[in-house]
Amino acid sequence: MDSSINEILNTSRTLAHAADNLKFGGKVNHIYNPLRYAAETHEYYIRRYASGKKRALFLGMNPGPWGMAQTGIPFGEISYTRDWLKIEGNIHQPKTSHPKRPVQGWECRRSEVSGRRLWGLMETRFGNADNFFKDNYVENYCPLIFMEETGKNLTPDELSPGERDLLTHICDIHLKKVILILEPEYLVGIGKYAEKNLKRVAASLEKKDRYTITSILHPSPANPHANRGWADAVTQQLIEQGIWS
Repeated sequence: MDSSINEILNTSRTLAHAADNLKFGGKVNHIYNPLRYAAETHEYYIRRYASGKKRALFLGMNPGPWGMAQTGIPFGEISYTRDWLKIEGNIHQPKTSHPKRPVQGWECRRSEVSGRRLWGLMETRFGNADNFFKDNYVENYCPLIFMEETGKNLTPDELSPGERDLLTHICDIHLKKVILILEPEYLVGIGKYAEKNLKRVAASLEKKDRYTITSILHPSPANPHANRGWADAVTQQLIEQGIWS
């Protein structure tokens, strides 16, 4: 097995364990850690696609309720995870489930728009997933999904400062290791939150000047700019940034 795969597997398992040990209060009513209950599919993704060095690392924020929370894969919309990424494995249950956000795994009938847009663009550009992952990799900054009592999604930046600092600490350690293992030339935030995290972590690296840090428009339908020609806009961004020709 490629050494980078073993290293990514190890740092992913370390992150999963560290995330399980964090405590959250306030508005946080439920927490899912898909690195745990969807470990089979997540590690299948790593084994299949994390080999070798990469030209670009694309970084998302944290799992979506109908994507990675269901499949264990960043932006893991069901149809693309199964049919384009060709991920396999059993998906179990989180420790406690919110009744409005059940984990149905492969049986989930909801589609995550962000994942459909992201992987749909990569399919259009690269054809098959192996072509994309030859020089690229997609990771999430934070492995946890947070929900309020109503089931409403809470993003990591909405946590209390103390909780956010502890979460940032373990996520920064993981991201730093991923960058050092894959040695990408381009660090691409999927949205500005991810770009901010990339800039902070890259600034702590010895060879920080070797990285070009940028971002693309986040594909979430909650972002009004993403609902008008997202794929064309992001294609243009990646061309202007020199990542795509």
